[in-house]
Amino acid sequence: MQLIRCTGRLLRELRATPAELRADAPDSSSLGQWHANLIYIARRKCLLFVNDRTLFNFIVPDVSSSNIRALPELFRETLSCVLSAEGVPSGTRDAILSEYTELGIAKSSDRSVLGSANDIAYHYKVAILDAGGVHSWRVPEIIRQLNRMPMQAIDFAFPIEQLAHQCGFAA
Repeated sequence: MQLIRCTGRLLRELRATPAELRADAPDSSSLGQWHANLIYIARRKCLLFVNDRTLFNFIVPDVSSSNIRALPELFRETLSCVLSAEGVPSGTRDAILSEYTELGIAKSSDRSVLGSANDIAYHYKVAILDAGGVHSWRVPEIIRQLNRMPMQAIDFAFPIEQLAHQCGFAA
């Protein structure tokens, strides 16, 4: 089982009880766990997901509370779409998604990832507002651009290149 580590704000929105939170370590896999945060862009709820190892990231704009409560399914569906849009080969995409058939929810744990996620969230807010808002047709393009932004936490590498390196495909 893999984990999605959620910020306090997202855990409150999920109405997660302490009994529902996982405390065990996740299985080792090529990508490992993710961090998720609830952010607001133009007063709309958006979910930001950031991979702990690669800082590969994506946003799910304008989500409802009921969509947020179905977090594992929303994560898998959106991850599949983003990987497809990035041109990840179908075999590799299926292998990645198979790691996330079982997902647990846990508290956020890595301050470095959270710091990077806050930086990424700022860039999403600026880019999405500049593009016309959360319903802009440019949101997938913005996701691609932000995964091609060098990140200090991974020695100024690009998240898409780190993802390709971890999963063994050409970016």
